[in-house]
Amino acid sequence: MDISESISMALKTLSANRLRSLLTVLGIIIGNASVIAMIGVGQGAQRYTTQQLQSLGTNLLFIFPASGDARRGSQGGGNTLMLADAQAIAQLIPAVKDVAPQISGQQLVTYQGNARRTSVIGTTSSYPTVRNAPVQDGRFLTPADVDSNSLVVAVGAQLAQELFGDRSPLGESIRINNIRFEVIGVMAAKGASGAGNQDEAAFVPLTTMANLLTGRSSPRGISVNSIAVSARDEASVDIAQYQITNLLRLRHQLSGPDDFTVRNQQDTLDAANNVTGALTILLASTAGISLLVGGIGIMNIMLASVTERTSEIGLRKAIGASQADVLQQFLIEAVILALTGGVIGTVIGVGAVVLVGMYTPLQATVSVEAIALAVGVSGSIGLVFGVFPARRAARLDPIEALRSL
Repeated sequence: MDISESISMALKTLSANRLRSLLTVLGIIIGNASVIAMIGVGQGAQRYTTQQLQSLGTNLLFIFPASGDARRGSQGGGNTLMLADAQAIAQLIPAVKDVAPQISGQQLVTYQGNARRTSVIGTTSSYPTVRNAPVQDGRFLTPADVDSNSLVVAVGAQLAQELFGDRSPLGESIRINNIRFEVIGVMAAKGASGAGNQDEAAFVPLTTMANLLTGRSSPRGISVNSIAVSARDEASVDIAQYQITNLLRLRHQLSGPDDFTVRNQQDTLDAANNVTGALTILLASTAGISLLVGGIGIMNIMLASVTERTSEIGLRKAIGASQADVLQQFLIEAVILALTGGVIGTVIGVGAVVLVGMYTPLQATVSVEAIALAVGVSGSIGLVFGVFPARRAARLDPIEALRSL
């Protein structure tokens, strides 16, 4: 039998049972739409994560105190990062462009009855450059502010809105831990990221933070939570990381494990992409189960169709149709069902991805590879799950089949 004739007969048979055909392809529709949507959203999450991490600054290295076990095993002991370490890195390592030490903690910030517990960051004048955090209005901290323990503060865009509304906060006074600070600047809005929401933070001189707010000043100097380092260029990142490690080991007089950790931005980015990539695969695999369920549904319906059409099969074989003709007929019906579900599911999945991209921060886009994979799998499922009922129909004895007339 000509394949075009088989396709025409398959379409007539399926259209004669529209409701049953629609219910049969529903699993394929849901599976395809879910796979395409999950892959699109997952890839969008990866792009969003990358963008947020890159917005922290370029060519960055972050230095943190090591775990408690490493500190106990070091000769220095105690808190392992000091302001003097940041100053030494800036002065002695040529691959480093700038350094921003940081002390952070949650503090109560108030203004005329408006109170908010938020992140207060003690840092230096290098912070906007290193962390890509420009000032929108006013100014940021200066070296003179740090040297003189000035009671000045720059506030994040969201914190300024919450405390002052539409009024300009410049020149106003707020209280941090019941200490009066003059607002000298408002930071440009950046949004939340893996490092927290800088728009909700308040920035004060590092010395003021250590001496008045957190008590991190000691005879050994000022201890810091972390040090952000900006390398001169991308090629200098690995060199800077190596040199920083050696310098801090010498300064801390270490003979055992490091009492600090140096992480580069690419390591953080790779770790975040690995997590989002794994989640994308997990979600797509879970959604793919719907395709398997849809394939089983096609097989069940086709088996029922073989039973219902026993007499038709016997009559066709009696007038000369071969087993290959009957096999082809049922396989085509199964593939049409699967491909129809694949196309409809693709349209729904693409629509879902477009809506996510329009109404969420995720940069979700339609993946051509995901569409090709989903539709290809749909057709394959129709072929695979249609084989058994098609072979069963092809092997029917025409004499036994005609007895049902």
